[in-house]
Amino acid sequence: MSRTALAALALLAGATALSAPAQAAPACVGTPGNGKVKLEVAATSLRSADGEVAFTVYPDDSSRFLKGGAKLARARVKVTAPTTRACFWLAPGHYALATYHDENGDHKFNRTTLAPKEGYGFSNDAPTTFSLPAFKATRFPLPASGGSIAIRTRYGR
Repeated sequence: MSRTALAALALLAGATALSAPAQAAPACVGTPGNGKVKLEVAATSLRSADGEVAFTVYPDDSSRFLKGGAKLARARVKVTAPTTRACFWLAPGHYALATYHDENGDHKFNRTTLAPKEGYGFSNDAPTTFSLPAFKATRFPLPASGGSIAIRTRYGR
């Protein structure tokens, strides 16, 4: 590739990076200290900038996974499509995470009788072919050095 072509690609890449909307770093849920580390989470493949993304962290207990009142922490973040980020201060250990794209901002995961109306995702991009994923498919480690995960948002319609 010629130097001129490389320079044009570099200029285009720089212009694209400058024109992409920046998302401010989200405030973390929880308090640092007491051995807690940062978990950064990204919901990807969001189809619109409407509403917010709800990020919900569950403890290392399969009986509490996706149960009402069983969450450890939740963050609701205004959408920046196609990726929205949140973070949490948590003790090192194992967790499961669920997200949903609350497009209408009603703080409910809207669905029809057969399928979700709003986008959703789980840690490890756990499969949801015919039902909700098993806890063991969503369980992930958070090491003492902290960590980050990305969750692909899926839409039913």
